Amino acid sequence: MNDDTLPLEWSAGRPDASVLLLHGLGADGHDLLPIAQALEIEHVRFVLPDAPVRPISMYDGYPMRAWFDLTHTDGDMQQDDAGLRAAREQVSHWIRRETERGVAVQRIALAGFSQGAALALYSGLTLGLPLAGIAALSGWLPHLVPSAPAVPVWAAHGSEDPVVPLAWSQASYAAQPQLGITPHLWPIRHEICAEEIGALRTWLQQQLHGQASALN
Repeated sequence: MNDDTLPLEWSAGRPDASVLLLHGLGADGHDLLPIAQALEIEHVRFVLPDAPVRPISMYDGYPMRAWFDLTHTDGDMQQDDAGLRAAREQVSHWIRRETERGVAVQRIALAGFSQGAALALYSGLTLGLPLAGIAALSGWLPHLVPSAPAVPVWAAHGSEDPVVPLAWSQASYAAQPQLGITPHLWPIRHEICAEEIGALRTWLQQQLHGQASALN
C-alpha cells in the first residue's frame, strides 16, 4: 500500500470525530461514499481509503482491489494472516493520521462492508487502542487474539446474503464467543438497506458523541 496516497474523505460540519470506512472486495472508497452521506452524522469525518490491487486466489489470481487475499480450500475460507497483518498496519497509519489532525483516538471508529468489515474487526480488536467502536456490515470475524482494551462492536448482516452467507458469518462469530458479537439481521442480500443505515447511525452517534461528551 502507498502511504502517500490520500484517501477520499467526506464530512458534514467541522469534524471532531472520525470514522474509517473500509470497502469490500473489488470496490473502492467511492463505493461507500453514499453510505457515509446517508448516515448524516454532523462533525464526523468519514475516511474512505482504497485497497491496493492484488491477485485473488479464489478467482484464479484475477487482480482486483482487496485488503488481503481470499482462498477457498475444500469449501473453507483459508485466512491470509500475512495479508491481514499488513492491512492492519495501514489501518493503524490512518488512525495515527487522524490523531495527528487533532481527533482523539477515543473518538475514532472503524467500519467496513464485507471484506472491509473483516479488516475493521481484525484491526480494531487487535491493535489495543481505546477506539470508539467497530461496525461490521455483511462481513465475518477473522480468527484473532484480542488485545485489551475491549472495543464495542456493532454487526449486521443480510439474512439472504449469497456472497457472505449468514450461516458462515454467524459461525465465525460463534467460534470466538468471548467477544459476544451477535449481528443484527435484515431480510436483504449482500447489500445495505435504509433501516440498517438508521440503526448504524444511532449506534455511531452514541459511540462518538457519547465519548465526546465524556471527554469535554
